[in-house]
Amino acid sequence: MIDTNVPHSARIWNYWLGGKDNYEVDRIAGEEYKKIFPEVVELARASRAFLARTITYLTREAGIRQFLDVGTGLPTVDNTHEIAQRIAPESRIVYVDNDPLVLVHARALLVGAPEGATDYIDADVRDTETILTAAAKTLDFSKPVALNLSGIMGHIADLDEALSIVGRLMDPLAPGSYLALNDGTNVHSAAGAEAQDQYNDSGAVAYIQRTPAEIARFFDGLELVEPGVVTVNHWHSDGRELDAYGGVGRKS
Repeated sequence: MIDTNVPHSARIWNYWLGGKDNYEVDRIAGEEYKKIFPEVVELARASRAFLARTITYLTREAGIRQFLDVGTGLPTVDNTHEIAQRIAPESRIVYVDNDPLVLVHARALLVGAPEGATDYIDADVRDTETILTAAAKTLDFSKPVALNLSGIMGHIADLDEALSIVGRLMDPLAPGSYLALNDGTNVHSAAGAEAQDQYNDSGAVAYIQRTPAEIARFFDGLELVEPGVVTVNHWHSDGRELDAYGGVGRKS
């Protein structure tokens, strides 16, 4: 059931990106956030652009043909399967989310190339066993897979739990697999931290901003792709520093 009385991060994100798949409660929450931290729209777009660059790199440069995208969010332009299958039509993508609205739109809009495959799983990021079991119906875990976690791990308040989740998702993936991850940070803008605190007090599912060093811990044991864990505008791009950091790491 879709609860239209409580703001939801995926729908607010959709609103900031100029989408129409949101409700009044989401627009109100998004506008309240923007009043305190107007740069959030720029940050949302920069995070989306980071996703596009990482998927492009993984497909074109790293030769990845399988993607597990957890915390998909609402479809916008240049979704994971569109980017990957534009480069390699045989790419196989599995999306994971637990928001009913996301899943409705995903099944309707995220239709992949016939040469490849696209599937959708209704699961919480904490339920790694369900995710991996269902994903194995579409993805071959004996071959490299790119795990994408874009703006999702901040919803896991306890860092140790968040690290454990990522570890459990990466463990069964073959050598040569990759982790692409980005999340919000708390180092550049006091206004951003204030806006997030207000959002977390609204009754919506809280999102925890972390330090860049904490985000870097998700890549422990992986070989980081240059330039490492950086503000999203600096990963294979050039822009001003924003409160969102990420990177790409390879499993040996």
